[in-house]
Amino acid sequence: METLLVILHVFILLLLIIGLFAMQKKHVSFSKRVFTALGLGIVFGFALQLIYGPTSNIVVQTADWFNIAGGGYVKLLQMIVMPLVFISILGAFTKMKLTKNLGKISGLIIGILVATTAVAAAVGIVSALSFDLQAIQVDQGSTELSRGQELEQKSEEMTAKTLPQQMIELLPGNPFLDFTGARPTSTIGVVIFAAFLGIAFLGVRRKQPEQAETFKKLIDAVYAIVMRVVTLILRLTPYGVLAIMTKTIATSDIDSILKLGMFVIASYAALIVMFIIHLLLLTISGLNPVVYLKKALPVLVFAFTSRSSAGALPLNIKTQRSLGVPEGIANFAGSFGLSIGQNGCAGIYPAMLAMMIAPTIGQNPFDPAFIISVIAVVAISSFGVAGVGGGATFAALLVLSALNMPVALAGLLISIEPLIDMGRTALNVSGSMISGLITSKVTKEIDSGVFQDRSNVIEAEEA
Repeated sequence: METLLVILHVFILLLLIIGLFAMQKKHVSFSKRVFTALGLGIVFGFALQLIYGPTSNIVVQTADWFNIAGGGYVKLLQMIVMPLVFISILGAFTKMKLTKNLGKISGLIIGILVATTAVAAAVGIVSALSFDLQAIQVDQGSTELSRGQELEQKSEEMTAKTLPQQMIELLPGNPFLDFTGARPTSTIGVVIFAAFLGIAFLGVRRKQPEQAETFKKLIDAVYAIVMRVVTLILRLTPYGVLAIMTKTIATSDIDSILKLGMFVIASYAALIVMFIIHLLLLTISGLNPVVYLKKALPVLVFAFTSRSSAGALPLNIKTQRSLGVPEGIANFAGSFGLSIGQNGCAGIYPAMLAMMIAPTIGQNPFDPAFIISVIAVVAISSFGVAGVGGGATFAALLVLSALNMPVALAGLLISIEPLIDMGRTALNVSGSMISGLITSKVTKEIDSGVFQDRSNVIEAEEA
């Protein structure tokens, strides 16, 4: 009987996918199809949740099958991340971009990412104090205790690095290893390796123009192929969002979410405030936040549902390009944003945890010196946080360890992690795009005509 029900659920999902495909054939816009998939996923997920419960064998087996479409889509996006980052940045050099202001552009992007993470930490602190969040308020069940022990063990295995050590860690000691994504900072390593090759190309072009022209043609050809692969994968976005959202809602522990409702509300209050700050920064820079909202919504929705900053990178870069950001800056901002200064995962989350845990060790959370130290530690620790699953946990371990706090208490919110992580990931992606936009504006390299063109919204079908 269970097998038949699982088959029925898979059949329903296939029907919904066919419906989305029919919308594509009728030339319904990409954004509308993504939002339709999001809505259908929420409704379908809640239906499965209410009928069977999130832990039933039927839902578990159904979610496993749904993950072929949802998880498979995210895997395909992750597959193209390293080739896209590498070839796009190298291509920026062969196309005479990023040659004059390379140092300034890199410094601005990293500076904006770290500065906004510090601001995000302050927002998280205010939210935690305003809602009077304390770790002692959370009941520690077997799941929370198990998670706490796991985090303690993980914390013992890794040692917090100093800022100079973290900076060295960004360098690609073995670029071929970084192409595999083996390190949390692998993406930055690939960026640096591509930049070195680009600088070398500029030198060869001055002394050996024929060889440089051959190399340029090779890079241009590979770039065209990689971008075509990106386009093919992005066409699958509505189907991936449908499957991911259905699985997420169906398997969420609603009872635990309700019990920890105040923590969820406080987290999203902080995330929303920080997103508003992003819009204010754009306004101060002379850019229309409404235009940004319209064009950024599809990628933010995808980041929200997939919970993967790395998986959202292709959409991130395409969206920045639709906002008038030059190709090189878009790639630098998107790539650096995967491992440096994630506003949600490395900013708000660890700061809120620190404020919640402080009273349990006799620390006054309202102490100005303590608050300043939390913000400073969060900003410094925001280097090298991976843009895939586990980044927020990694950031929390670094911050809590540096502040001499019990890392096991970071496991208290495990039951609501998926729900909070959705908003955190969307904010991470917004932060990286904001850094690209502001950098483009400051360096006067933004294409204002492209930015103001409100019809130029990302469409995955466009090659």
